[in-house]
Amino acid sequence: MFGRRNKKESAEAEAASEAEQVDVDDVAADEAEERVRLEPEPRPDGPWDSTEVTSPAEGRVDLGGLFVPGVEGMELRVEVAGDAIVAATVVLRDSAIQLQGFAAPKREGIWGEVREEIATGITQQGGVIDEVEGPLGWELRAQVPVKLPDGTGGFQVVRFVGVDGPRWFLRGVISGQGAVQPQAAGLLEQIFRDTVVVRGEGPMAPRDPIVLKLPEDAQMVAEGGVQQEDQATSRFSGGMGQLARGPEITEVR
Repeated sequence: MFGRRNKKESAEAEAASEAEQVDVDDVAADEAEERVRLEPEPRPDGPWDSTEVTSPAEGRVDLGGLFVPGVEGMELRVEVAGDAIVAATVVLRDSAIQLQGFAAPKREGIWGEVREEIATGITQQGGVIDEVEGPLGWELRAQVPVKLPDGTGGFQVVRFVGVDGPRWFLRGVISGQGAVQPQAAGLLEQIFRDTVVVRGEGPMAPRDPIVLKLPEDAQMVAEGGVQQEDQATSRFSGGMGQLARGPEITEVR
């Protein structure tokens, strides 16, 4: 037999339900924070800290803050924000990976937080995000809205990969065929793994870009005029600025 609840019983039940919902929300928030604030995981296959490699320059291009593996037939383009070089892009045939290092807290990884920010920025612009565990760990596979040469709208497929290291974070953006075909991505992924990060001992705020320098034997090649990328878009807070290309110096190996 079912009876009616009186007002007191209804109020108590409603309060209990609300309390339960608050508890669930708190647990979800705590789990999300734990996921974001994880300590850096071991990196048995790289990328490497400069203290972990005996000869970082061996087989790599010295860009100061990054030592990037040299691969036959590659183009190496550096990208500028203001007066500073903040990223390097390795181009192999119809694929590319952009590499950029950032300062990070000593015992706190930031890749989980960065993934959420990138995902939010892309979805707000009408893109599509899929978070998956790939060959380099957790990554974002994104369909980013772009304007096609004929003026119509389309999507570019991009993979955002990242690894937390000791007081640094290395982010890679894979584009072209490497973003859609695993067989084309293999060498780019190995380049990412074999990159050496030189954080330096000086104080840096978390998320500050690790500044790079030109290789001594770099050959200057003008591409697309002298436009400069705004420094604000080089930071990954919104997730989209890193897709823009600034002035480039190309080294063909």
